[in-house]
Amino acid sequence: MIILDGSHLEGGGQIARTALALSSLTGQPFRITNIRSGRKDPGLKAQHVHCVKALQELCNAKADGAETGSTELLFIPGKINAKNVTIDIGTAGSITLLLQAVLLPCMFANKTHKLTLLGGTDTQWSMPIDYFANVLIPQYKRVCGLDVKVLKRGYYPKGGGQVELTIKPEVKRNEFETFEDFTAALKHKAFTIEQGKLICVKGTSHASKTLEHAKVAERQASAAKQALSKLNVPIDITIEYAETLSTGSGITLWAVFARNDDIDVENPIRTGADALGEQGKPAEKVGTEAAENLLKEMNAPVDAHLADNLIPLMALCKPSRITVSQITKHTETNIWVVEQFLGKMFKVEGNVIKTY
Repeated sequence: MIILDGSHLEGGGQIARTALALSSLTGQPFRITNIRSGRKDPGLKAQHVHCVKALQELCNAKADGAETGSTELLFIPGKINAKNVTIDIGTAGSITLLLQAVLLPCMFANKTHKLTLLGGTDTQWSMPIDYFANVLIPQYKRVCGLDVKVLKRGYYPKGGGQVELTIKPEVKRNEFETFEDFTAALKHKAFTIEQGKLICVKGTSHASKTLEHAKVAERQASAAKQALSKLNVPIDITIEYAETLSTGSGITLWAVFARNDDIDVENPIRTGADALGEQGKPAEKVGTEAAENLLKEMNAPVDAHLADNLIPLMALCKPSRITVSQITKHTETNIWVVEQFLGKMFKVEGNVIKTY
């Protein structure tokens, strides 16, 4: 039984989410205490509870303490069994944060299956769905076939967003007798992400249909383009309006690099950044903020948010190596959680993270 202190380092919900993913994949049960003790509202939130419920269905897991507000959780996983499921968080709880717990074991399940997720697609303190689909997923495609469809946007507070994720496993955990044999089969998937030449910047500027008359999405995009114009590369930002339960807006940008003149889809190099609209915040400020965030991240081939999400993948595909814009508490926390399950394997030298 692995025992985790939820107050360690970053002290947020990421410890529980990463632990749930690794427990389901490795078959090792765990108990976590002091969940989210570093937050003003400690304990499990709705999206954490739905993470557990989804994994109970996907890998026949048993759990004690899976209730909103609970500061302790016991989780005992079973065998991964892919199936089509619908997960309704019921609030604007982040779909992408829920996927931090659910996606990894699903990527190595026994067959193709589909997850339909209902909740928030663009919310504070989580990666927006466009970042997930265009920055993170290209990296996860190294080991698994994945297709993301955003069927509906969901903003705070009502949510109502809908995302459909089709997962086509290539390496199946259940086909290997031991976890060591499984990771050995992933050795040829080891990767290195190095800085290349900037090719272009892409993005999506989105808003509720009720903001279309004010051209909020266009103004966000225009401000971002102006702030990024000094890069002297093509900038392509898609404009999108949608019917939503709550009014909202946002913009996600990603810079595309290549080692040569051609983009290598097998070894993607993308850094991303975003900004959310809020009442009283001019659309121009939202666009400029996203652009400035992107410019700060482009000093390395892996941005700070991508780094912490890549840690579990690096742990499976050894030896991998990435250079990141900065080492955050989230990244340090994910390294710590992974090593509780899989043993010491990470080495951090400056802004370089390696697995061995």
